[in-house]
Amino acid sequence: MKRPEQIVVGVGAGAAGFGDHERGGGPGMATQDMVLNIGPQHPATHGVLRLRLTLDGERIVACEPVVGYMHRGVEKLFEVRDYRQIIVLANRHDWLSAFSNELGVVLAVERMLGMEVPARAVWLRTLLAELNRVLNHLMFMGSYPIELGAITPMFYAFRERETIQAVMEELSGGRMHYMFNRVGGLKEDLPAGWLDRCGQAVTAVRSRLPQIEDLIFGNEIFQARTQNVGILSRELIDAYGVSGPISRASGVDFDLRRDEPYLAYDELVADGVMRLSLRAEGDCYARFGLLLDQVQVSLDIVEACLDRLRSLDRGPINVRLPKILKAPEGSTYAWTENPLGINGYYLVSRGEKTPWRMKLRSASFNNIAVLPEVLTGCVVADMVAILGSMFFVVGDIDK
Repeated sequence: MKRPEQIVVGVGAGAAGFGDHERGGGPGMATQDMVLNIGPQHPATHGVLRLRLTLDGERIVACEPVVGYMHRGVEKLFEVRDYRQIIVLANRHDWLSAFSNELGVVLAVERMLGMEVPARAVWLRTLLAELNRVLNHLMFMGSYPIELGAITPMFYAFRERETIQAVMEELSGGRMHYMFNRVGGLKEDLPAGWLDRCGQAVTAVRSRLPQIEDLIFGNEIFQARTQNVGILSRELIDAYGVSGPISRASGVDFDLRRDEPYLAYDELVADGVMRLSLRAEGDCYARFGLLLDQVQVSLDIVEACLDRLRSLDRGPINVRLPKILKAPEGSTYAWTENPLGINGYYLVSRGEKTPWRMKLRSASFNNIAVLPEVLTGCVVADMVAILGSMFFVVGDIDK
């Protein structure tokens, strides 16, 4: 029996640095690049994401993200669900930002209907959107250090998550998929004393955030693994449509809450409560640090919303809708500053009770699309640190 031809891989060839090392292990050595599959079932990929890496030794020379393993076809499902039912589909693609996902859909429908939402609903939506942002960022602040070998921060971050989850669950009845938004407002009014309990939760979380900061940011190993690693330039951000905390960590001065405000953000910007967090380095350390900066700002916004809600008179929390809700014929585009970046909702109606077309623009897809540019030239050991700092949810990529 004929023996198969042996393939020799230049294992050490990539160790000669980023510059002009000779590919293929040197003259006279017949080698070829190794193709390594990371995922789709692998702890380093945060779910069913597959990365097809081409390696020259330890050096990554090409990366191809392979997506679609979680595809639910949600955009087609929208077309056979009415405007009340599509909310339950929309809040699941980014399961860490469920309230914000619901919000974008109802804002698009309300814009089509020309509907004005009660003031109490506007301020409460703003408050809940920022609590959801804190929950999202705390998840990444706890899970990202695990990529680098530190498990303790997860327990600290989840303690804060549980504190906020308690008030979110009391209000909506859900821990992840809140289903609290409705076209025209919110599902129901606040429980008695909820504003005070929410304020206590915010105070408790704020008082304990320095523990997370000291635990992670002062760690020499964390700094060595993240500083000057995975630098993302502003040119790449513009080319790939990257948004959210990742773009602002590279100095991109853009946030829809300030630059095209919705809900109550215009008043919060005018009052100086809504501030933009920016960092210039664009590396893994800056991206992680920006999450902590944004959590502080979000807690400030929540406290301002609590004060406003206490000052508002009791009144409706939603608009009474007809039994069959139909949007007028036409189209609209609504976009929101979700925790992971810009989410867009393109709604087309033909005057029926179901959307003719609902197209989602999810932030995670663009955050992963730029990954090949960032990983090329890096070593495999840095790949996990870079991947974890790109802040994505696989369901948000695939939809």
